[in-house]
Amino acid sequence: MVLLEMSIVPLGQGESVSRYVAQCVEIVDRSGLPYELHAMGTIVEGELAQVLDLMRECIETVAKSSNRVSCTAKIDYRQGVSGGIQAKVASVRAKLGQKPPAN
Repeated sequence: MVLLEMSIVPLGQGESVSRYVAQCVEIVDRSGLPYELHAMGTIVEGELAQVLDLMRECIETVAKSSNRVSCTAKIDYRQGVSGGIQAKVASVRAKLGQKPPAN
């Protein structure tokens, strides 16, 4: 399984890019893969080919509205482990003696 953190931004489209972020989040949501949106990007979990295809689709979608797109991506490839989006945060909280947040 792979955790992919990505941030895709159109260049030359002004300060607010939430419209483009929303387009990408719709694509990620439709994929059915587990994901988490945060203030600086989106984390998605899946097989390597799935997350790379998803990132490509997001880039190509944003590129329809902008001649230049910047993408920052980070991948954590770890065999035999899933549920990393929540597990990594839970591990750090446990070490700090914190309880998981209420849902």
